[in-house]
Amino acid sequence: MQASLALVVISLGLRTAPGDLAYLLRRPGLLLRSVLAMNVVTPLIAAGLAAWLKLKPEVEVALVLLAVSPVPPVLPGKQAKAGGNESYAIGLLVISAVLAIGTVPLSIALIGRLFGIDAHVPASLIARVVIVSVLGPVLAGALVRVLAPEFASKIAKALAAVGSAVLVVLLVVGLGGSWRSLLGTAGEFTVIVVVGFVLMSLAAGHVLGGPDPDDRTVLALSTASRHPGVALAVASAVAEDKSAISSAILLAFLVGMLVTGPYTNARRARAGGKGGGAEVRKA
Repeated sequence: MQASLALVVISLGLRTAPGDLAYLLRRPGLLLRSVLAMNVVTPLIAAGLAAWLKLKPEVEVALVLLAVSPVPPVLPGKQAKAGGNESYAIGLLVISAVLAIGTVPLSIALIGRLFGIDAHVPASLIARVVIVSVLGPVLAGALVRVLAPEFASKIAKALAAVGSAVLVVLLVVGLGGSWRSLLGTAGEFTVIVVVGFVLMSLAAGHVLGGPDPDDRTVLALSTASRHPGVALAVASAVAEDKSAISSAILLAFLVGMLVTGPYTNARRARAGGKGGGAEVRKA
């Protein structure tokens, strides 16, 4: 799974322009709103739902862990197809991965105090996950693009297609092996709560994305879609019932993918209606 995911992210790096990685650094206002939406608002939504509703413990933990995780590395392609600003999407992917090394342990500790739990996650664990799954592959692909741009453009789509196909197969196999656990997790209005969490996160990102509709598309999807690999890594470090929490994380991730689908389609239709419809890249 890590190898197939790396292929997808390398293909993203092969499409990365020199200015993409520093896109947000040149726009401090958008950077601040992005950090606020992803690292403050979304964790507060998850913590509020966990404190207010009587959920299964594994579902509470899954929501919180997903809420504090960075952007999933396969998201920029989806955002670009929805008419989002691809430079912003790639820049946000990289910055959220770097910030996660510090924000994830801090968020877990703060939320743990809120619930009277002494929870600590080593920053080295988060660093290892984001370097292997995001930063390393993106930078490797970007380097190849600089050194051999024609070669990069030729292989980018092929790598993405192979990596995506393998991920789909692995996801189907994983669901086949854990469907009983997923059905057990889905009780007590769990799915409804996850849908509410995703919709509130989606709305927060859309509003904080600012006046540019392409930026709104990117931040909304980034706020509502989080990196399950980071959440699973943290669960393996702090959770007692790792199997149940892993199933809850997978369930919440899958529900999130389904819930964001209509928003993605609506934004794609909007982009097509204004004559775009493809990838939006702004200098």
